[in-house]
Amino acid sequence: MPDNSDLSSATTQTPEKRTRVEREFTVAERSQAQLVLRRFLQHKLAVGSLIVLILIVLLAFVGGWLWKYSVEDLTGSNSQPPSWEHPFGTDAIGHDSFAQVLRGTQISISIAVLVAVFATVIGTIWGAVAGFYRGWVDTVLMRIADLVLTLPLLAVAAVLAHNTSGSWWLIAVVIAGLYWAYVSRVARGVVLSLREKEFIEAARALGASDSRIIFRHLVPNALGSVIVNATVLVAIAILIETSLSFLGFGVTPPDTSLGLLVSQNQTAVSTRPWLFYFPGLFIILIALTINFIGDGLRDAFDPQQTKVRA
Repeated sequence: MPDNSDLSSATTQTPEKRTRVEREFTVAERSQAQLVLRRFLQHKLAVGSLIVLILIVLLAFVGGWLWKYSVEDLTGSNSQPPSWEHPFGTDAIGHDSFAQVLRGTQISISIAVLVAVFATVIGTIWGAVAGFYRGWVDTVLMRIADLVLTLPLLAVAAVLAHNTSGSWWLIAVVIAGLYWAYVSRVARGVVLSLREKEFIEAARALGASDSRIIFRHLVPNALGSVIVNATVLVAIAILIETSLSFLGFGVTPPDTSLGLLVSQNQTAVSTRPWLFYFPGLFIILIALTINFIGDGLRDAFDPQQTKVRA
């Protein structure tokens, strides 16, 4: 038999008390951005990689400005191994290798970021327009993208970069011009699924123009997949720039990059290994950390992951 006293006490609670009790057992609603952030923070490897990448960027851009030697300085210490005075040693004519690696990291990261931005913006708009209109527009746009995808990217990039006079931002434009097609296919696939959703039909019913639907509704909702691919593009751009510079089609002296440093010092591996391994280590660290960050973002944006620890 139920206890009548308990039933009577529950029914005699004031509305304020019942509201307070309900509030204590109610979980606050989180926005999509908060859910994504919490999922990303639970990916320990991605968070650690982000911290390492931030430290590398700060070391390159802030440390390079504070370091006592510049890229052009001749220290008078030729072919010296790593020491407190020269943490990464010196080359055959006395350049401080630490200053060179910092400058090379600046250029390589700048190229990678520009490639990711240019390729992502162009590819997202291209794919969104193709996926929204479908029909002959989709056919024409995606056949152009397929044509770009069939090109031997490294060979074409080397030919085009050969005419850029070693300018790092022109090299970034060349690489971006060959990689936007990858992003366009991802954006198109997402937009094709989104264009049939109820909120798109509601926007059409309210009289929204095609451009407004594309840029205010479709593109923002496709950003999850696009951002993940943008992080992958950063890592790819680092490796492509390294390959071009190694082959002699990238950044040229007097400026430098990580790939150029590796190329210039490949013959010194057995006699002065610090000249080769330190820039190579930075290339590996940057590529690995960006890939791990991309894995964390992919898991964070995954709509199937609905369970988030409070």
